[in-house]
Amino acid sequence: MGTSWRCTGPRWSGEAFGLGWCRPQRAEERLSALPAGKPLAFAVEGERRCLGVRRAGRWILCPRAAVLDGAGARDQCGDCARLDRSRSVAADTMADNPRPYGVYLAYFGPGLLKVGITAAERGAARLLEQGAVGYSWLGRGPLMAARRAEALLGSALAVRDRFGKAEKRAARRALPPAAERAAAVAALHHEAQSLPGWPEALQQAPYAYVDHSEVFGLDRIPAEPGALAAIAALRAGDEIVGAVLAAAGSDLYLEQAGTGPVLVMDTRLLAGWVLRGAAGQVTTAAVVREGRPEDEGRQEGLF
Repeated sequence: MGTSWRCTGPRWSGEAFGLGWCRPQRAEERLSALPAGKPLAFAVEGERRCLGVRRAGRWILCPRAAVLDGAGARDQCGDCARLDRSRSVAADTMADNPRPYGVYLAYFGPGLLKVGITAAERGAARLLEQGAVGYSWLGRGPLMAARRAEALLGSALAVRDRFGKAEKRAARRALPPAAERAAAVAALHHEAQSLPGWPEALQQAPYAYVDHSEVFGLDRIPAEPGALAAIAALRAGDEIVGAVLAAAGSDLYLEQAGTGPVLVMDTRLLAGWVLRGAAGQVTTAAVVREGRPEDEGRQEGLF
């Protein structure tokens, strides 16, 4: 993999969005903040490589330095991904994890409310990483009690535990007022805590809605049909040029010079690449013009 800095993808530090970087051979890491208005001009070079596995706060190199597809959001090869999931809360392979976990209700748009869990020590970081427009905590307790509450809401109230990229992107462009968002979370919060079968080991958390629309800069994202273009894949030599407009979850919105559409890119696509300064002044990466918001849910394969 050489000793160049490789991008590790999107990172939220507090309520600030940025990109992570690593040089695993030297156990070095850094973070570049990307606030609104910051100009970007970079190109991807070489080959996109598997980043390996992160354990105990450091990266373990991929033994094959595997080359990755430039169109995938995953930053690991199959072997490293399987190793990662061998000790993963998401894959239910860490049932003995002693840390307390928080159960949350997250709002992504009308009809898009989900239940999820995260390590209590991480606070709201997981909500920012997912691009949740708003949320409220539902409970806190041991991992398996949190998992049971998550399953209870799924079976009793048909609350989903995930939404696709296209659903989230489309919803951001047609959000109701904040008061309506908060009311939707409040209603589900009350219904969830009233369910029979609530795990005894899980302490209920009072309703307290937090909205991320200002943190993300959602009011700066254009809602007009055709005003966005998505970067769906990257190839060596592709250049991306623009100014940061907004960021939500792993999505970065860039304003182009002139009259071009706003670019949206899942910054997970950058993970594994070496980036250098752009030689030109325009984006050369292939883009897909997004249509009307109601059509975007059918384009999941593009993103």
